[in-house]
Amino acid sequence: MTMRLQKYLALCGVASRRAAEKIIAAGRVRVNGRKVTRMGVLVDPSADRVEVDNLIVRPAEQYEYILLYKPEGCVTTMKDPLGRPTVKDLVRDVGVRVFPVGRLDRDTSGLLLLTNDGELANRLTHPSFGIEKEYLARVKDLPSRETLQRLAAGIMLAEGMTAPAKVRLIKGGRPTSLLSLTLKEGRNRQVRRMLEAVNHPVVSLKRVRLGPLTLKGLRRGEWRRLRAQEVKALRQLAGLT
Repeated sequence: MTMRLQKYLALCGVASRRAAEKIIAAGRVRVNGRKVTRMGVLVDPSADRVEVDNLIVRPAEQYEYILLYKPEGCVTTMKDPLGRPTVKDLVRDVGVRVFPVGRLDRDTSGLLLLTNDGELANRLTHPSFGIEKEYLARVKDLPSRETLQRLAAGIMLAEGMTAPAKVRLIKGGRPTSLLSLTLKEGRNRQVRRMLEAVNHPVVSLKRVRLGPLTLKGLRRGEWRRLRAQEVKALRQLAGLT
């Protein structure tokens, strides 16, 4: 039975399908010794040899779901060409190959899910499934009520208007205020760009929730495996059960 190469890479726990497409386009994948850079190539898992970065990949025998409290200064990748600290350095003891679900930029801390379940990762990051992501943002100065309403209604960024969000002022003041923002999409550096657009740049940013998952019980740099009921809840949100 054949399947698209990007789907096979997701099945092997290399990355989500969308991220796998970028890996293919970058020329990091070979099928039976030949480099593949175009989308839509079909592979037969029982007959074809697929390599990523010169390592043979095979379907995961068991799915792993890791909840990490990412610290600031750590990049959300498993390999960094600049030699900076990565999330891989924090989860070396997991024992199997996992990848991050979505991204937190280097200066953002908080909840990061890592897994080898490519289909779940793809759904959790796709905006059509509307999985909530909650952030705590410390910003400069005190946003007005009108500014909070603008953030909630949507902000025009270079690529278009952001989707409606839940925005709450937790503690107002000067020189900084603390906000909670809950989004159902995940554009590049979205929270920072939204707040920059309303002239309240971020001082610090932390993701505290992804769907039903929170950071409760974890300290910076620590991780744990998801409990069975947490995995079930995530898969239900993603329409997989």
